[in-house]
Amino acid sequence: MTIESAPPRAGRREWWGLAVLTLPTAVLAMDMTVLHLAAPTISGDLSLTGGELLWVLDIYGFLIAGFLVSMGTLGDRTGRRRVLLIGAAAFAVVSVFAAYAQSAETLILARALLGVAGATLMPSALALIATMFAVPAQRTFAVAVWMTAFITGEALGPLIGGMLLEFFWWGSVFLIAVPVMALLLLTGPRLLPEHRAAQRSVGRFDFISAALSLVAVLSLVYAVKLVSEHGPGPGPLGFALVGVAVGAVFVRRQKRLAEPLVDLGLFRVPAFSAALSTQTLAVFGLAGTQLLLMQYLQSAHGLSPLHAGLWTLPAVALGIGGTLLTPRLASRARPAMVVGSGLTLAAVGAALIVPAGAGAQTGPAWAIGGFTLLYTGITPILALTTDLVVDSAPSERAGAASALAESSAELGLSLGMALLGSLGLAVYRWQLSDHAPDGVGDSALDEARSSIGGALRAAEELPEPVASGLLAAAREAFTSGLATVAGVTAVLLLGTAALAVFMLRHVSSADRGEAAEDEEEKRERERA
Repeated sequence: MTIESAPPRAGRREWWGLAVLTLPTAVLAMDMTVLHLAAPTISGDLSLTGGELLWVLDIYGFLIAGFLVSMGTLGDRTGRRRVLLIGAAAFAVVSVFAAYAQSAETLILARALLGVAGATLMPSALALIATMFAVPAQRTFAVAVWMTAFITGEALGPLIGGMLLEFFWWGSVFLIAVPVMALLLLTGPRLLPEHRAAQRSVGRFDFISAALSLVAVLSLVYAVKLVSEHGPGPGPLGFALVGVAVGAVFVRRQKRLAEPLVDLGLFRVPAFSAALSTQTLAVFGLAGTQLLLMQYLQSAHGLSPLHAGLWTLPAVALGIGGTLLTPRLASRARPAMVVGSGLTLAAVGAALIVPAGAGAQTGPAWAIGGFTLLYTGITPILALTTDLVVDSAPSERAGAASALAESSAELGLSLGMALLGSLGLAVYRWQLSDHAPDGVGDSALDEARSSIGGALRAAEELPEPVASGLLAAAREAFTSGLATVAGVTAVLLLGTAALAVFMLRHVSSADRGEAAEDEEEKRERERA
């Protein structure tokens, strides 16, 4: 009888290494939102068209999503610290390039390169955390801290961008990354361990699979973007079909390869598949509701973008607190109960938004209260599901597993904003068409139906009291759209909670990694 020794506990070096890893994570998240307030200034200085501005804002996230899986697998094969440090150096150099861009084409190229560099950082950082913290309780807390850095960076991005624009030119929002990446390059070799899988375990990097995954993900994400901007149509359908077709070829290739880019066997591990599906659906509901809520605060209550963002800070603060509390909860209760309880709380929060969106005289505080519960219920779950994904994969596949976790969150974010946003817009258009006041011409009504912003522009060209009537009808229609989306989100989250409890019912804090090891042993026997 053999007695397995307990894994070594992390020491001071590992915790300092975690602190170093949280900084670039916060910067990456910040880069996703920091341009929201800088967009008008950049557009004016570089004379950007509307289409060019959208590419500046979106291409960063597109290429992060497209390259995540490839870069995560590359780190598994060539060394996670090496890929992390190369990505950090590239991110710093390209950030300077973006800060001093003199044309639309240059800035779009810089944002694209930042996306590629960012894709090397995220899965490598998470995989290194899995390597550094072998004790499950310590790893769960480390992942929670890492997720907190991401949440904080994403929330503070617009606020920091606004403060920098008060004193500096728009390029300063890109230069934030330079000292952070320099610190990572200086301290990373001392504090972060190098880790790569044995060559016999992962084989050579498959560039054909990497290209297929890139085309599939970018096609699907772009289709979702087109739906969010223009609604369903031949264009989005065409890109979606291309993405699905290439994705099918990718999956078929992975099944045939002895050493695939993505190990599809991981999806047979209940904790892995349950965590990925739960994370995707939770982010889906949060993203769509948050998008409409921010517009609701501005359109129905006249708040500025900055003030609307400040209203959400209590939710962010409670979300961070809940995320840091998750490891303690996970150590005392099964993951199924923690995930189910968090999603149920989030569903209650979404349901509380419905009266505000249905036109009840509740004021913004009621809607923000509901959103706070929604946000507080979901953000801790994201930390736990990410930890479940990483823990469910064999150690040599941690980079690829981390990339899949982040890709699922990106997919949920894109789909939530596109599909739930489109649902809210459909309700808005239907309600406005039925309740628009007499005297609004067809052209003005068409512009008003395009968006709540279109209604504001159309009202400026109309006489009173028609203009006031159109604005009142538009605000009422938009709040009806918010109520519909919030109600759908509440039902979706309750269903996701039930699904998570069912799929995770046999997973405990003590044995949740055993299934992955069993699956890996089975694959080793098949290869032999």
